[in-house]
Amino acid sequence: MDARDSAPEAERLDRGGVLVIDKPPGPTSHDIVAVVRRRLGGAKIGHTGTLDPFATGVLPLVVGRATRLARYLTASDKEYHAVIRLGRATDTHDLAGAVVSEAPPGTAMPGADTLSALLATFLGTWPQVPPAFSAKMSNGVRAYEQARRGVTLQLAPVQVTVREIEMLSVQGPLVAVRLVSSAGFYVRAFAHDIGLRLGVGACLEELRRTRSGAFGLGGAVTLDKVHQEGLLDHLVPLETLLPGWPSVVVTGEGVARVGHGRDLEAGHCVDGLPPEAGATPFRVLGPDGRLVALAEAAPGPVLHPSVVLV
Repeated sequence: MDARDSAPEAERLDRGGVLVIDKPPGPTSHDIVAVVRRRLGGAKIGHTGTLDPFATGVLPLVVGRATRLARYLTASDKEYHAVIRLGRATDTHDLAGAVVSEAPPGTAMPGADTLSALLATFLGTWPQVPPAFSAKMSNGVRAYEQARRGVTLQLAPVQVTVREIEMLSVQGPLVAVRLVSSAGFYVRAFAHDIGLRLGVGACLEELRRTRSGAFGLGGAVTLDKVHQEGLLDHLVPLETLLPGWPSVVVTGEGVARVGHGRDLEAGHCVDGLPPEAGATPFRVLGPDGRLVALAEAAPGPVLHPSVVLV
């Protein structure tokens, strides 16, 4: 391939987008990022929320200029299918940890009705204590680094929201659950809390993320396909990201102003400043429909670019 052939691909890579990986069990999220970065010749790549090594499923990677949008994509809701093992508690709250308690053989486990009623109590917004083995910072150090050294930690609770929860099946001590939660929710901690509520202990046996924001398994690429040709064809383009945000179309002059980080006035917008401009951020589109920036309303009134993508 000569320089002329590689130019369009280099341009697509620089512009970037989101590559959704169907993560297999075993590697860390950072391992996946490293694999894709090598495959794409050292391109700028990040993620929008990690998955534990044993977990599988949707892992959206931001590529190129889309890395500038990572913090907005990270804040999206997540959907999971989880399998919780009753009767066993571990230090990491999942099957990979050391067992700290186990129900005696023959211990009666709660039935489906009891479990269904308990799960319903987790709906809504409430304070969740993150696991000690987590990436949360404590005294300037990652919590898991201290936990591995045997330091006893009590992390501060974090407000989380469970929007949907559904019990899928109960097979002996294994309870399968589907749930939709806010960003920052630890399914491992949720499993541990269930064990505490029931008094028998519990840990997370399996976890599969089926959706992260607008990204689902339908558009995901398996790790073996990362090494095949046409990987960039699977990129979700910038223009389709943050679909729930309102948009404003700007003129060519408006694109030039955005490129220099300058505010947009009514005359730079094809239809003037949107009347609903308030605290809501906007997607700023050029005359050709390309996403050129994210902007927020500011006194003037003007739209101030908060993220520039040109």
